[in-house]
Amino acid sequence: MKLINTELDGVIIIEPTVHGDHRGWFMETYSDSRLKALGIDITFVQDNHSFSASKGTLRGLHYQLNPKAQSKLVRCTRGSIFDVAVDIRKGSSTFGQWFGVELTEENKKQLFIPQGFAHGFMTLTDDVEVQYKVDEGYSQAHDRGIRWNDLAINIQWPESALPILSEKDEKAPLLEEAEVNFMMGG
Repeated sequence: MKLINTELDGVIIIEPTVHGDHRGWFMETYSDSRLKALGIDITFVQDNHSFSASKGTLRGLHYQLNPKAQSKLVRCTRGSIFDVAVDIRKGSSTFGQWFGVELTEENKKQLFIPQGFAHGFMTLTDDVEVQYKVDEGYSQAHDRGIRWNDLAINIQWPESALPILSEKDEKAPLLEEAEVNFMMGG
């Protein structure tokens, strides 16, 4: 397992070790002890699994407020996605900045997104499945979002056509209007 730090402090690409031969391949998708040894000391409490039928589906940008904030460990197990994390920690030198990476069933990369970041992804193929672990269960009372096309963030989504969105994501506020209770360092 290899960790690759990104320009956003705490957002980490994880490349698993894949063992392949003539039969196929095997990999550990999650190892609590290995991640802790590499500095990611999180207790995950829930696994989520989503399916998106059409290329160009966009889910996000989502987060939960404190005290129900979530860290996420995201992977794409079918098809491919462009996965994005946005720093929403007030006082952070990278507040409002984003990082994106392609996660595919072929590259098997995962993205660790700590609390204090909004998360979203766009499907790059039809029939996409995404699985992710979270360290806090879902709380509708704490569930929030930021508009996917906020010009202040300026995410460079890979598809130029208008994405397929939920009604909730269409109506999400801009970052400057969003309720955010994350502070850098606390």
